[in-house]
Amino acid sequence: MNPVIVVLGLVSLFTDLSSNMIVPILPLYLTSVLHVQVQSIGIIEGIAESTASILKLFSGWITDRLGKYKLLMLIGYGLSNLTKPLFAISASWGQVLMIRFSDRFGKGIRTSPRDVLIADSTTKEERGKAFGFRRGMDTLGAALGPLAAFGILAMYPSHYRLVFWISVIPGIMAVALIVFCLKDKKLAGNEKQAKPVKLGFRNLNRRFVRFSLISTLFTIGNFSDAFLALRAQDAGMLPALIPLCFFAFNMSTSLFSLPVGMLSDRIGRRPVLISGFFIFAAVYFGFGIAKSVSWIWVLFVLYGFYYAFTEGIQKAYIADIVPQGQRGTAMGTYNAMVGLAALPASILAGYLWQTFGSAVAFSTSSVIAIAAALLMIIFRI
Repeated sequence: MNPVIVVLGLVSLFTDLSSNMIVPILPLYLTSVLHVQVQSIGIIEGIAESTASILKLFSGWITDRLGKYKLLMLIGYGLSNLTKPLFAISASWGQVLMIRFSDRFGKGIRTSPRDVLIADSTTKEERGKAFGFRRGMDTLGAALGPLAAFGILAMYPSHYRLVFWISVIPGIMAVALIVFCLKDKKLAGNEKQAKPVKLGFRNLNRRFVRFSLISTLFTIGNFSDAFLALRAQDAGMLPALIPLCFFAFNMSTSLFSLPVGMLSDRIGRRPVLISGFFIFAAVYFGFGIAKSVSWIWVLFVLYGFYYAFTEGIQKAYIADIVPQGQRGTAMGTYNAMVGLAALPASILAGYLWQTFGSAVAFSTSSVIAIAAALLMIIFRI
């Protein structure tokens, strides 16, 4: 495999190992230690993810202009990993919001140049495999993170702050890999590069625009995974076991991302993406009606299928339909749109949950996902 793809995969592994030691326990820390309401958690997650998305737009455009993949990734990964220890000294939901804001600020800077580097370092025939590998490594780290958190909490029950402190170690390893092992890709003289475009839809092709709009609709129903932790707790699962649910979910994604990426290289991205939307709809409907802890375990594993069928495939699809030199702007525009939708998604979920119950919140998401899948079929995106 391309050495650049391998390094990026390892960077993703260590970063998500660090981040996902925190993600499954953060809502529990907020509700049980800081006594924050569910609706406030929706606001925190929505603002954090939307911040990242806005910055992805500008970082993608800057990538096209400057071609500085490594510098932008170093700033982004460095900022995210330096803020994680601050969770351990937070004392209010406002402080947690600012820390999450800083963490996602870093994510917003790094994501677009990383995706463009993968796209520009591969051919169309191997692009699904490359994005699938990167996604698989990402979710392997995301699986190991909750497992590490479970181990720490098993030895030291309710010591959430200890988990926050230890999470900084793999984060530092990710930054070191960028500094010492990654080089910017230099275009050969015979590589044609499209003229960089201005920000906005006007200079990007119609197929990309339609796909972005449908994906944005889908994201309005795809609220933060923090709500899955709360749903597991509501179903009767012990808090110490919830990180293991995220371990199962991420291992499922990790195992299937590479083969699904290779499948998309053979049969096309579109049928794989549509299948992913339908899988999501079924899984979220299941979360809404689940009555036992056993079903929660099954649904977390199936949720990993959805990620394998969509996350890396969406990026590969955009790289297929947008020419080199414009991919940063396209990736950034796409990431900004779907990420901005995370704000109303999480706020809507928090409102529906608190007002009508979790079943209504999850069922609404399921209906939105089905609508997005049908639009992909109708418009032949």
